Amino acid sequence: MIQKNHKMRQILPIVGIVCALGTAATSVSAETLKFFNWSDYIAEDTIERFEKETGIQVIQDVFDSNEVLEAKLLAGSSGYDLVVPTASFMGRQIQAGVFGKLDKDQLTNLKHLDPELLSFLEAVDPGNQYGVPYLWGTTGIGYNVDKVKEVLGENAPVNSWDLVLKPENMAKLQKCGVMFLDSPDELYPLTLNYLGKNPNSRDPKDYALDSEAATLLKSVRPYVSQFHSSQYISALANGDICVAIGWSGDVIQAQDRAIEADNGVNIEYSIPKEGTQIWFDMLAVPKGAENKDAAYKFINFLLRPEIIADVSNYVAYANPNLDAMSLQDPDIANNKGIYPSDEVKKKMFAQKVRGLKIDRLMVRLWTDIKTGH
Repeated sequence: MIQKNHKMRQILPIVGIVCALGTAATSVSAETLKFFNWSDYIAEDTIERFEKETGIQVIQDVFDSNEVLEAKLLAGSSGYDLVVPTASFMGRQIQAGVFGKLDKDQLTNLKHLDPELLSFLEAVDPGNQYGVPYLWGTTGIGYNVDKVKEVLGENAPVNSWDLVLKPENMAKLQKCGVMFLDSPDELYPLTLNYLGKNPNSRDPKDYALDSEAATLLKSVRPYVSQFHSSQYISALANGDICVAIGWSGDVIQAQDRAIEADNGVNIEYSIPKEGTQIWFDMLAVPKGAENKDAAYKFINFLLRPEIIADVSNYVAYANPNLDAMSLQDPDIANNKGIYPSDEVKKKMFAQKVRGLKIDRLMVRLWTDIKTGH
């Protein structure tokens, strides 16, 4: 994935840390923008450049999970002018009335966005009325090339979910360590899709404790070293584990770290042939935002090709800006793990809003799977 320092989609729990940058941070500005973002999910100088150009002081707080952001948004007045929810969460937040419709007249740079990617978002935001895509990625497999080959041989199915969803493979891989994301929103839809079922199923039977998908995950559960949504990055980079189900940018960050450390660890990222989830992190303005004008200015700033190209170069996540591609580092722009081919994208799915009943069933099921009961 990633940056050089990167976003870890679920990093350290450091909510509330103020990261205002630039000279505006040391003096009281007449105008401020309160921004709630994932940790390390923006280039090092993006905020400073915006502050110098507009005179608006940006106060950035960071969060470590969608659940943290959602709790703030659903509690009422979040205190933020601009937030970065993942699209699947934003869909239900839209239904809860959290966001106001975008004033697209203020967003002149929307013209740079990829219409195909916007169509994916119609599932959660019909008409793209409430959110603007910021960065996007996929969920796949990060693996240590040499260790996996040593354990499973030359023909290890690294391009298939078979690698981590067949007990006979996992029984061997546990010798070198396997980590899964600690996220039912990610793992369960992937498992349903692998089984040929609807990854956005609303059938309660698909979320029963003895369902086919649950039974499959329980069969590989004994071989999972840990469920965590950020620690796999350093574990892969250091050679402490050999396989992880993780996010594209995070795995590429692990790859970068290993290369920088020159430790002989060879990390690759695979998008399984059966298909995977494509996810989007969005820019959205809460209804109670005190400075919506500043939020729009910052969104429009981030939509400029040269600005978002710098962000992708730093965090190693894809952006939806067609005109930014030629401005990006070729190692990022040409990486098929970051920007999958059209053929690969055909097998991807985006999450839809499942409803509270199904969400509750899935959370209960995930607890059951993790505890091994």
